[in-house]
Amino acid sequence: MPSGLIALALGGFGIGLTEFLIAGLLPQVASSFAVSEAAAGRLISGYALSVAIGAIALTAATARLPRKAILVGLVALFVIGNLLSALAPSYPVMLLGRIVAALCHGSFFGIGSLVARGLVAPEKKSRAVAVMFAGLTVANVLGVPFGALVGERWGWRAAFWAVTGIGLLALAGIVALVPAGAGEARPPTATGRRDPTPADGLRAQLRALRSWQVWLTLTATALGYGGMFGAFSYIAYTFTEVGGFSPADVAWLLMVYGVGLVVGNLVGGRAADRDRDRALVLALLGLAITLAVFGLLAANGIASVILVFLMGLFGFASVPGLITRVTDFAHGAALAASANVSASNIGNALGAWLGGLAITAGLGYTAPLYVGAGIVLISVVVMAVAAYRAAHGAR
Repeated sequence: MPSGLIALALGGFGIGLTEFLIAGLLPQVASSFAVSEAAAGRLISGYALSVAIGAIALTAATARLPRKAILVGLVALFVIGNLLSALAPSYPVMLLGRIVAALCHGSFFGIGSLVARGLVAPEKKSRAVAVMFAGLTVANVLGVPFGALVGERWGWRAAFWAVTGIGLLALAGIVALVPAGAGEARPPTATGRRDPTPADGLRAQLRALRSWQVWLTLTATALGYGGMFGAFSYIAYTFTEVGGFSPADVAWLLMVYGVGLVVGNLVGGRAADRDRDRALVLALLGLAITLAVFGLLAANGIASVILVFLMGLFGFASVPGLITRVTDFAHGAALAASANVSASNIGNALGAWLGGLAITAGLGYTAPLYVGAGIVLISVVVMAVAAYRAAHGAR
């Protein structure tokens, strides 16, 4: 794998840390700015909303620019956002820093996935995307404990200074190691600049979104993520209220889940390069079955540990394949890749909402697992329809 992928993975790691570490720092941040827990929580929800908006808006606004230049600009925006957070004299400035940092999230992973696949041979494109996303999955494992540990020893600002430093390293790596023209629809000219054509513009990218295969894949993405996140949002309650684990056990159980994400991402990338649609259907079906069985066996401690690992494994095994699938059918349109990130965030919000409704209705703390299984099962059907249409030449 090319060294440029390591730079992309480091960028993904930094962005993932920014998203996840705040959960371990909320009490300190709330105390520092003398705001309520609810107000501090907006540092998470505001970030998520900014991700969904930025993924589409920034990708559309930069449609004609060279993709390496876009990545450099996005990581620079990420550094500025985290620097604002580290220096924030007040809560509004802290929230602004979170919003600025989040704007780059969706576009980085969308455009970065196109650049990653452009660095390798076509038969390795899903594996290349998996390597880039490995940074995000590792951040998922380390983000909350990293934030809590650094915050406890040196204060919450130190955590954001550390992420700012990681962003600067990623920025330098992308500048030095990612070749110009990687992932471009057209290579750069002899001057190093790409020759823009109407085919590179926003109108052409919007035309690429007319494909039914693109929309079926985006739907499968939203439902797949939504089912997993609907269950994951309330998994701490499932562990403590049903499984009999102590609150102190939740941290290492979540790390087991994170290890599953890392393994699933890498295995899913390899499987997608062999037979992508088959791998996607099996990964989503495996997730649906895992969530349903988890609901049945949540009271069993050993089973819970095994199943939360499988939940992470199957949950992320579909990610590389879904990204390469949507960009293939969109003819490499960056807007489609970023729309895939927005779809996952929309699915996350939908799943968490439906899981919460099930608990509010008095169905218990295993209900989000069953709700998640049902949502993912719909995703399996959507993906099966998309695979059938593709096999018969329908775009």
